[in-house]
Amino acid sequence: MSSGNPKTRKKILHASWQLLEAAQGREVRMSDIARNAGVSRQAVYLHFPTRSDLLIATTHHIDEVKNVDARLAKSRSAATGMERLSAFIEAWGNYIPEIYGVAKALIAMSETDDAAKLTWDDRMQAVRHGCRAAVETLEKEGQLASQHSVTQGTDILSALLSVQTWEYLTINCGWSQQFYIEKTKVLARQILVSGNPGS
Repeated sequence: MSSGNPKTRKKILHASWQLLEAAQGREVRMSDIARNAGVSRQAVYLHFPTRSDLLIATTHHIDEVKNVDARLAKSRSAATGMERLSAFIEAWGNYIPEIYGVAKALIAMSETDDAAKLTWDDRMQAVRHGCRAAVETLEKEGQLASQHSVTQGTDILSALLSVQTWEYLTINCGWSQQFYIEKTKVLARQILVSGNPGS
């Protein structure tokens, strides 16, 4: 990426964020972002050579503004696998409603838009990394249920914490955010942890 004007870069990222939240699945074009940011298309391409670069940078910008590292600190510093599992569920599960608009747009766009698909895959790989770290800690402590490999455990936790699962349970089924977090913790422990604590 070019070392263009930091203020212009920030304006472009903020404009991209706004448009993604309002997109409701419609394609967000570089020209739309340029117009919303009040800059030329050339300025957008100077900072972000491809649309994928811009969309991925936008999701990272959102993480920075919302201080994701601070949210994940408790999970990353957890003393045990059980604590890490619980803290990660709280951190990501409570982050989903804050980025739901952007997530919904990227998921919808991904069906026909390669740049959006690449961006959403990048985000989900980051979430999967957090899930795997929690499952690996359980496995190292001998706490992972014997019927699951680390990869399978990661698959299961990633599914429980997917935006689609959150959407179904909170929006379609009417679960409160607190109830979703608590039930997800219980389900994760019942499925992943040897002895099924929390059942």
